[in-house]
Order: sequence, then structure tokens, then C-alpha cells
Amino acid sequence: MNWLSPLTALYAAAATVPLFLLLYFLKLKRQNRVVPSTLLWKRAVQDLQVNAPFQRLRHNILLLIQFLMLLAVLAALAGPVLSLHSMKTERYVLLIDNSASMNATDVEPSRLEYAKEQATVFVTSLAEGSFFSVKRQPPQVMIITINDNAKVVCNFTSDKEQLLNAIEQIRPNDGGTNLGQGLTLARAYCQTPDPEANNRSAEQAAKLFLFSDGGIRDMQNLKMAENEMVYHAIGTSSDNVAITSMKARRSFENAEQVNVFAMLTNYGDSAVTTDLELSINSDLKAVKAITIPGRSVDSLTKKEKYGQISIDFDISSLEDGVIELRQPKKDSLPADDVAWAVISAPRGISVLLVTNGNRVLESALQACRQINLFKCTPQEFSKMDTEMIGLRKPYDVVVLDRHDGQKVARGCYLVFGKAPEGIGIETAGEDENQIIIDYRAKHPVLNYVNMENLFVGKYYNMTLPRDAEILAEFDQSPAIGLVQRGDSTFILAGFDIMESNWPFEPGFVMFVYNSIAYLAENAGLVEKTELNVAEPVILQGFQPDTEGLFSGPGYKNEKIIVTESGKLHLPIMERIGLYRLEMPDSEPRVFAVNLLNREESDIRPQEQLTVTGQDIKASEIEIKRFNLPIWPYIIAAVLLLACVEWFVYNSKVRI
Repeated sequence: MNWLSPLTALYAAAATVPLFLLLYFLKLKRQNRVVPSTLLWKRAVQDLQVNAPFQRLRHNILLLIQFLMLLAVLAALAGPVLSLHSMKTERYVLLIDNSASMNATDVEPSRLEYAKEQATVFVTSLAEGSFFSVKRQPPQVMIITINDNAKVVCNFTSDKEQLLNAIEQIRPNDGGTNLGQGLTLARAYCQTPDPEANNRSAEQAAKLFLFSDGGIRDMQNLKMAENEMVYHAIGTSSDNVAITSMKARRSFENAEQVNVFAMLTNYGDSAVTTDLELSINSDLKAVKAITIPGRSVDSLTKKEKYGQISIDFDISSLEDGVIELRQPKKDSLPADDVAWAVISAPRGISVLLVTNGNRVLESALQACRQINLFKCTPQEFSKMDTEMIGLRKPYDVVVLDRHDGQKVARGCYLVFGKAPEGIGIETAGEDENQIIIDYRAKHPVLNYVNMENLFVGKYYNMTLPRDAEILAEFDQSPAIGLVQRGDSTFILAGFDIMESNWPFEPGFVMFVYNSIAYLAENAGLVEKTELNVAEPVILQGFQPDTEGLFSGPGYKNEKIIVTESGKLHLPIMERIGLYRLEMPDSEPRVFAVNLLNREESDIRPQEQLTVTGQDIKASEIEIKRFNLPIWPYIIAAVLLLACVEWFVYNSKVRI
């Protein structure tokens, strides 16, 4: 039991208790009246002795009741608080995880709502400052939400109504969980430098309370003082089946055919049998029954591994559309039970081949069915109007064969030979006889391209700028590089393909296809429509100051304006689903935002967090009401005693 203003109650008692008792010591002064008989005045006769100013204090039930009422009022003035929890700190930071995994429903109605309830109990239980006490200040609380980014939803305050409104306004997010940003924000707001203390903080260190399921992906990079944070684990189950990967693309051989690949993961202990439904524009196309094994322990590494299964579909479509892949079996996290992919109708890409004659390269380009191929000589290209090259021009991509290094107009280029001037690449002569010693097999340009057997007789010794990407390299020089200059993109192969064995390798045609597709995407011809949560999207090629409408989860006909440079920045998309962009004089565009996050789909609550070598165990004590004010109950007792006094007094009068 704590008292917020005990001195106030003592001062009031010193003034009121003596006055109260004095009233019972005083005798009443009576007036003399002549009556014919005192038979009916027995009780009045008993009080005839009270004509003196004072009398001896007698036993009186009313005195006891009224004295108890006075003591109760004095106790209420003292501000009693029933402390059910130790609250030594005066500043607190509540870190509330609102990432995708916190939308799991194994705790009703969801993990996030339960975390908000716990935070609400914490705030309502904080001690309040007394009206009669100026020395004791109530604790201050800050509230921060953490997902891919941290956000302060309420700065330090002792206003409970403001804190409760901030908690209520917290909305779910489908991103990941980064605790580092939340800690950085909390420490930045907690440390108010004191110039008189060598810039050390003038404020008391804040206690951190984390409400999360523990699915934090940056734990290894965090540093934390001992006992700095209290961790409250949210969640009870790990059972979840998730679509953790999905890709849809038109067939390289047949543009009418659409290949859909997906990976499903079972995070539970038992095998799960379910259906997988594929639809295009809400039209069901295929259903496959699958069984995903449960979680197991690898016999060699002794590490846990989740049950996984891959599946693919082949469907036919010549139209634009949205492919939806859905796992209908209900589980704890609905967000990863569905994924979307946006496909467009087959459209030709205009490619200009600048060469004096190269049948191998020409055949590789003609093998790409989505390409409309045009040819010209280097002499004709040098005289060509630059307006014919670049974004939304007659030639979308230019392929330079055996280029001599002359400067080119802005655009998207696949270059074989010497790098063009003006893009920051230095060439130090030619070298001979090299093989590829390393390459980035997972880069989109080299996807499905095997370069282990590539031998080059002659090549240019290039030095790429720092912002360039090296896709493949020889022993002493980059072999293939990717350079971005403004709205121009260059894929550079610093050698003549006819001086190599590459044309005889199957991966050469795939390299050409990947390069054209990558350049077309950078030119805005093949837009990236399958996005991750909160991934920034910038579109270009619009008329400046044009206004469009953006709709989707969290947005309803949101107005967005094209910048003066013709770029359009889409709003941040924090929830999974389909988003729609409508611009004047163009067809509506659809963007799909999927979860596809293995860490967030693993909803098993962590009972322990490891930070810089120390273990932070989840608190075993559920947050319950503490610092309970007692004065409302005392006032209720006073009212009850007043009723008892009234009853006793009236009972005596009737005697």
C-alpha cells in the first residue's frame, strides 16, 4: 500500500478531529418552558442536566459511526494506492510489435489485439499524481510500434487518455520485425543531454517493455544493457501453413503458356493435407491436393527443419490478368495463405541490333519470341536521331555488337565489346585467354545461365565505377558488368562473343533473353508488379503534374501527383493485397503485394531472446491491474456508513 499525499491527510486530521470531538463534549443550552406534565418527556428530562457548557463523553453509536466516516474521508485524502507490482522506474517505453506474425489468431482475437490489451492494462495501472501533492509526479510513458520500420505513436507523457488513444490507433502491418530501429528511437528520446553533466543524459533511464512473439530478425546485431528490457511473449501455437514463394511468368518457348511455381512450408509438427487453388481474374483454373510434411530434426546437423513442398502449374492465357494462388485450409495466419501475381498479355519488345554482321547474335535474338528485331550498321546508328532510342521510343533496347567505344544517347543497351564513353568505365587495353572464375548466378541477368565453361580469347581490361555491379569476372578484370547512369542502363560484356566459345553454350541464348527482359523492365516496358510489403515503387514516363488515383488496402481513391521530372512515387503499401493505379489516358495498373516471408510465417512464439550474449527470458507474469487507487472504494464505504447512521438515528427517535 502506497500513499500519494499522506501529509495532506495529516493536516486535515489535525484540523478536523479536534473540532469533531469538541462537538460531543459541548452541552446544549436549553430554554425553560412550563408544561402540565413531564410524563411524555422522559427523554427530555434525561437531558435536563446539559445546561452546563461541557459534559462527560458517553458511549454513543452515532459518535462511532461519524468518527469512522471522518477517518475514511481523511484516508481518501491521503491518496491510497494498492501496489500489486513494483514500480520503481518513473519512465517507460512500450515497444509493441505489429508485424505480420502478430496478426496470428491463436490468441483471440489476435496477437496484436492481445498485446494492445496488455499495454492498456499497463497504462491504466500507472500511479497518478495527487491533486494535493506537488512533489510526486506520475510516471511517463512512450509508445513505439515496430515492424520493418519503427514509429513513435506517442511521446513521453503521463496523460493516460492520450496514451490509451494512441494504443487504440495502432493498426496491423504485414511487414517484418526489426527491433533495432525501435531501440534507437527509444534511446534517442530518452537521452536528453545535460550541458552541466558533460552532455550525459539529464533524465532517468527508461524501462523497456516489449510486447512481441519474438520473431525478430535483427537480434544478432543488437546491444542491450542488463535488465534494460522486459519481454512479454505473445502467442501459444506454431501451427501454420504458408505460401513462402511464388513466381508466374510466360513460357520462353510459348508466350501463350503461363508457368506458375510455388513453395509451401508447414511450420507445425504434424503433416497437413490441403488443396491448392489457382485462379485467373477470379476464374478457378486448377486445384491440386497436396500433403506437406511436419517439422522434423535433421539427423546429421540436429537442427530443426520445416516441411516443404514445391508445386507448379501450366495454364494458357493471352490476356492481362491477376493470378491468385490460395491454400483454403484455415490456420492461425491467413495472410500467408494467398499470393498473387500480375501477368500482362504478350507484348513485343522493339530491339535494335547494331552490327556489321553477326549471325550468332542475330539468331539468339530471334529465338526470343517476344522480341521485334530491327538491324542497322554502326554507321547508320551514328546518324540516327536520338529521339528514336529510350523510354517509350520506337526502339526499346539497343544491342551493340563489337562496339568501338563511341558515346551513345541515353537508353537501355546490351553491349558486346568496348564500353561506350561517358559512363565512367576505364579501358586499359586488351588481354587474352581467360576463363570465368566467378559469377552471380542468382542475378536476374544470369538466371539459369551456366558460365563455368566460358573461355574468352580476347577481352577488354575494364575498371568499373564504384556504383556498378560486377555480374561475372575474369582473373584480372570484370567480364560482365551492370552500370546505371540516370535513366540509362548498360549491360556490358567486355569481349567479342566470336572470340569465345560462348555461342556454343546453351546459356548464351538465355543470357540474351534475360538481358533484354531486364533492360525492358528498367525502361518501364515490363513493370515490376509483384512487390514486397513496404517496398518503394517509383514509376516514370508520365506527363509532369498529372494527377492519378490509387486504391488498395488502406487506400481509397488516394490522389497522387506526378513530379516535374515525370516520376510517380506510389504510397507505401503496408498490407498484402491488390493495389490499383489509375492515370489519365492509360489503362489501369494492378500491383500485387505478397507476404512470402519465411520469418514472419514462422509464428512459433519465442520464450527467450538472445542479445549480445545475454538471454532475455519471457516474463512468466501476465500484466494485470496494479497501482489500484483505493479512494473510490473508501468513498463508497463513507456513503454506506452515512446510510447506517441515518438508520440508527431514526431507530432511536422512534423509541
